[in-house]
Amino acid sequence: MNVSSVNPTWSLWKKILFRFVFLYLALQISPWTWLDITGQFVNKYYSQLLGWLVTLSNTYLYHVRPVLVPLNGSGDTSFGWAQLLFYLTVAALGCLIWSLADRKRPNYIQLNYWLCLFARYYLITYLFIYGVIKIFALQMVFPSLHALATPLGDFLPMRFSWYFIGYSTPYQVFSGFMEMLAALLLLNWRTATLGVLLATAVLTNVMALNLCFDIPVKIFSAQLVFTCLVLLVNESRRIINFFVLNKPADTGSIYEFTYNKKWKRVTRIIVKVCFIAFALAPRVYQSAKQYKAYNAPKPNLLVKNGVYEPVSVIVNNKPVQLLLTDSLLWQDLILEDGTGSIKTGEKLFKRRYNRVYFVYEIDSANHTFVFKENVDAASVKTITLNYSLPDTNTIKLWGKKNTDSVAMIFKRKNRHFQLAERQFHWLTEYNR
Repeated sequence: MNVSSVNPTWSLWKKILFRFVFLYLALQISPWTWLDITGQFVNKYYSQLLGWLVTLSNTYLYHVRPVLVPLNGSGDTSFGWAQLLFYLTVAALGCLIWSLADRKRPNYIQLNYWLCLFARYYLITYLFIYGVIKIFALQMVFPSLHALATPLGDFLPMRFSWYFIGYSTPYQVFSGFMEMLAALLLLNWRTATLGVLLATAVLTNVMALNLCFDIPVKIFSAQLVFTCLVLLVNESRRIINFFVLNKPADTGSIYEFTYNKKWKRVTRIIVKVCFIAFALAPRVYQSAKQYKAYNAPKPNLLVKNGVYEPVSVIVNNKPVQLLLTDSLLWQDLILEDGTGSIKTGEKLFKRRYNRVYFVYEIDSANHTFVFKENVDAASVKTITLNYSLPDTNTIKLWGKKNTDSVAMIFKRKNRHFQLAERQFHWLTEYNR
């Protein structure tokens, strides 16, 4: 087993820096959880232990927040920042102890090989995950009817960026292809250097988007870029010679591991095949399945999709004047494939972008229209109104809403959105 023919003595600062980076990346990558396929043993108890240690350290050291919010749809919660501080603290203390206990070791060439190996596969995993979902154009979807009808200024920066990318399927597929290409190049040690360079460019752009559009994956994307930089630093002399100084670059050796025995070479191939089969291939299958479901023919709905505007509102048997300044008025009603939203200041359900969002069900037998809060919970807030359809473009709703008796008539408006046209012109005579 020969990692490198060179066996130099590292400087003191290089050894100290390596120890810190090794410990930090080990905590970040957590390779001991990779083999826990079920997620019920190592992952479960490791997560519980990590959560307890992070909470304890935050209570006595960091004080990010009195009560930490766990990681959820956001990766930048108070727990996420406390966890980052915990990793840095453990890496610093571990580096100090390691430096005192292992002062005489000349270098960590073999240990650095394993660090780079796991760092490569850590990057491969996430580049592949995000690359596949983008290739199927599932991470950022085309703006819905609700989004198209929402004023641009009402969107938060993250949602704005999501629709910016989701608008163009070719651009999203291209982004995913570049992530997939970087992952595939990283799989082979001969092309790993090119893979790291490409991954650094791709992930730096992702990190910039997260930072500039306030997307709550800042910590994780920065950690992926940091992992790329660790790999690049290992080859910094070769890269600078080739790209900057116009000098011959030495042959790379940090990813090469020569096995002298056949069974070791065979085992290496088997492990890589298993990684591809059990870690990467299922992502393609899952994304293809989601793509098929997303693009499946929509069921024929009793009520047409579209933007409906109120033409008559009666509350407690008294007609209501339809004023846009009335914040409690349902200023529009948008229905789209079983989901809906209302532009109103009334706190019916969860509000986003000055709208309330819901899912709906229509009981044609009892002639009821059920508005349901779009949450997966045992008890879901609902509003049930009676309905009738005088014609294909008209909905009449009446019944009890909160403590009021209401009767509302909505007309479907032939609303045209230029953004939905997905325009593209090779020849453009003027700036549009």
